Amino acid sequence: MDFDVSWLLWGLPIAFVLGWVASRLDLRQLRIENRQAPKAYFRGLNFLLNEQQDQAIDAFIEAVRNDPDTSELHFALGNLFRRRGEYERAVRVHEHLLSRGDLSRAERHRAQHALALDFLKAGLLDRAEEALRKLEGSAYEGQALLALLSIYERSRDWPQAAEIARRLEESGQGSFAARRAHYLCEQASISDDGAAQKLLREATEIAPSAARPVMELAALRRKSGDAAGAFTMLADLAQAAPASTPLLARPLAQYASACGMEARALTLLKHSYEQMPSLDVLEAIVALEPESSSRDWYARHLEREPSLVAASKWLAGEKLENEQYHPRVQRALDHAVKPLVRYRCAACGFEAKQHFWQCPGCHTWDSYPARRVEEL
Repeated sequence: MDFDVSWLLWGLPIAFVLGWVASRLDLRQLRIENRQAPKAYFRGLNFLLNEQQDQAIDAFIEAVRNDPDTSELHFALGNLFRRRGEYERAVRVHEHLLSRGDLSRAERHRAQHALALDFLKAGLLDRAEEALRKLEGSAYEGQALLALLSIYERSRDWPQAAEIARRLEESGQGSFAARRAHYLCEQASISDDGAAQKLLREATEIAPSAARPVMELAALRRKSGDAAGAFTMLADLAQAAPASTPLLARPLAQYASACGMEARALTLLKHSYEQMPSLDVLEAIVALEPESSSRDWYARHLEREPSLVAASKWLAGEKLENEQYHPRVQRALDHAVKPLVRYRCAACGFEAKQHFWQCPGCHTWDSYPARRVEEL
């Protein structure tokens, strides 16, 4: 059968026209999609800036549907879900990102970090730990180690926390010596006396100027009957770290009374008080002074500091002209000074009757000054 060349002459123009029409349709559709995607994206951004998160989420979902390959929209959507507390939806978004094969290495690490934050915020610590471990060697390694440190502190896994703190210190993230000493003290608190002493000595080697390990080691010495050794440890610490003296004052006075070193303790405490007046140091001095002159210290303190606490203490031993009103006045003063003798966290403002090494409110270490609220 002979081939008819006329069909080729007719077919080529027709194929060209059909191809041109198809390309124009594709371009038109692409322009429509490109107009829709940015419009939805900017609409979502506008809602977000106006703190209208529900409308922002709807707009971003629409933008993702129009352009499912845009990773930035997925990240924005996942972060919005996390901020709203919708952790399950945030996890789905970030897991979907990780399942894509076209993600770059940097974006994959970013998605892995976002997924770890989702688990962390949701309280799924085991899954957060697993996700964070996968970021080793990435640009997010430092942030991942800090998050792991928080996880181990919350779960009170002190050996693991100490290992992460050591790695952070080696990577140049700052000094974690004081925190590592706290971890050893926490382990010592649940150990027998022999193991506790070993852990506390290690803590003093890591952080020689830290007050907590020395105080707890001195308490163990006093428990074993070595009051003189316990007193010497606290006296040396007071001289090496004067700012910690208010915390040491009460046990220092107790140990001095137990081993007959009241005179040395008074000399040390009075010197500290002259350098920096403190209610706790004042109370320790009063406890060691003869009763005839002890109350005069409250009057001396009032000359230096307008202290309601000292005024209440001084008034407790005075005889008022109308004696029948004295108990009522004293009760009122005692009630008024209660908030003033608390300790306050410098990080979050949480107040407590006792001094904490780690704030129960914000979990920050060493955020409680060694001074009472009235002295701040």
